[in-house]
Amino acid sequence: MKWIWHWVLSAVALLIVAWLFNGIWFDTVGAAFMAALVLGVINTILRPILKLLALPITILTFGIFSLVINAAMLTLAGHLVSGFHVSGFFTAFFASIVLSIVSSVLYAALE
Repeated sequence: MKWIWHWVLSAVALLIVAWLFNGIWFDTVGAAFMAALVLGVINTILRPILKLLALPITILTFGIFSLVINAAMLTLAGHLVSGFHVSGFFTAFFASIVLSIVSSVLYAALE
């Protein structure tokens, strides 16, 4: 049951980010829920592999490269989910930062 709340909060966080950034939008609310699901799967499976492979450059950039990985995951979700659009890398970069903050606030409110 807890994972359903996390899924809903992730979708709400994505909708808030889409409201804040003109370069991110959803065709339907259902696309936001699908994007939250796909982003969760991507972050569970692909993100740890990429973080491990990018560890040397992440260390050299004092962790800043992890933000690039987050932006890549958001962009990938935008390509995989129809109805979820991310206009460019820099939009995804800054949106992923805001998405992390919004998600943290929403998850803290849940607990």
